[in-house]
Amino acid sequence: MGDRQKTLGVLTGGGDVPGLNPALKTLVTRASEKGYRVIGIRRGWGGLLAYDREDPESWEKTILPLDRQEVRTVDRTGGTFLHTSRTNPGKVATADVPDFLRGADFDPSAPGHHDFTGHVLKNLEHLGIDALIPIGGDDTLSYAERLNREGVPIVAIPKTMDNDVFGTDYCIGFSTAVTRSVNFIHNLRTSAGSHERIAVVELFGRNSGETSLISAYLAGVDRALISEVPFDVERLSALLQEDKKGNRSNYAMVTISEGASMVGGQIVEYGQEDAYGHKKLGGIGVVVSEAVKKLTGSHIIYQQLSYLMRSGAPDSLDLMVAYNYANMTMDLIGEGMSGRMVAMQGGTYRHIPISTIMQGEKRVDVAELYDTTEYRPKVRHVLGKPMFLY
Repeated sequence: MGDRQKTLGVLTGGGDVPGLNPALKTLVTRASEKGYRVIGIRRGWGGLLAYDREDPESWEKTILPLDRQEVRTVDRTGGTFLHTSRTNPGKVATADVPDFLRGADFDPSAPGHHDFTGHVLKNLEHLGIDALIPIGGDDTLSYAERLNREGVPIVAIPKTMDNDVFGTDYCIGFSTAVTRSVNFIHNLRTSAGSHERIAVVELFGRNSGETSLISAYLAGVDRALISEVPFDVERLSALLQEDKKGNRSNYAMVTISEGASMVGGQIVEYGQEDAYGHKKLGGIGVVVSEAVKKLTGSHIIYQQLSYLMRSGAPDSLDLMVAYNYANMTMDLIGEGMSGRMVAMQGGTYRHIPISTIMQGEKRVDVAELYDTTEYRPKVRHVLGKPMFLY
């Protein structure tokens, strides 16, 4: 098949982050230069699930042909203009199965979830997609790895504000999330100091505490709670009380990952599990705030940054990585390579087997970067470490 006949599919899945639109623009621009056709898949893997080969009316809702004009200005904003979802076609709840897939062989009373990977494979063939570019975190890319094993040519781009995709030092969205968090933390000092309170700042970060750790490290926060290390709230309260008394402005601050938990306690989560087995997180900051207030007698400012961390335009570092990951992706496709994920290792751009993401978990290096008794960043060695320390 000649270059001018090659068709690429691209999708964004999971949480939105700054840098997605610049990556999409770069992919489409480079593809146009090579004479490739690009099909944008709407709403992540959800678009390939909802695409009905027999119903042309469904096509406009699930796919979007992309050219240079379509993406000309998208890099000026955050988020993803293709939209996103947490759909996993290999694990679809009965209530989420599209009507057209509820055929004679569909059993709505069957226990568990339904695997529509066969349907997705037929849709990719129907669309004539020669290579698929999924942009996502470990959940989105875990299904990409499944499709790769099914024979679909995949070149993946890692993105997540948690920076926790295994195999790469950096994921699109992390720098902007930390930059936002540091700025908001510094702004919050004015209220915390004015009212002489303890400020509890809750940050996104399900299983990896890197956003809490690095934000606290860069903002000079008194204490930081991370997902990897359960904390003793009585000890934390005593430390914050000392911090407050030792501050001339009589206030203290602590960051906390949404996935953090107390010693012997549970992660605070709610709602139904998504297609990747995750419930929504959030609220551990409220629990900590109430406990610290009771133990110290101090008034509390509780601030949940959540979506503010990943809203708006990307910073310069995320722009740089988004552009470079996209360019490297197009280079790999041009060379006929697949089953790869673009990555950064030791400060150098590389590409690795997409199966790498399934071989481990990326978590904070507690022994090197965290004081488990003082609940704060403790960077012991910097020489030889990557830019974001691990």
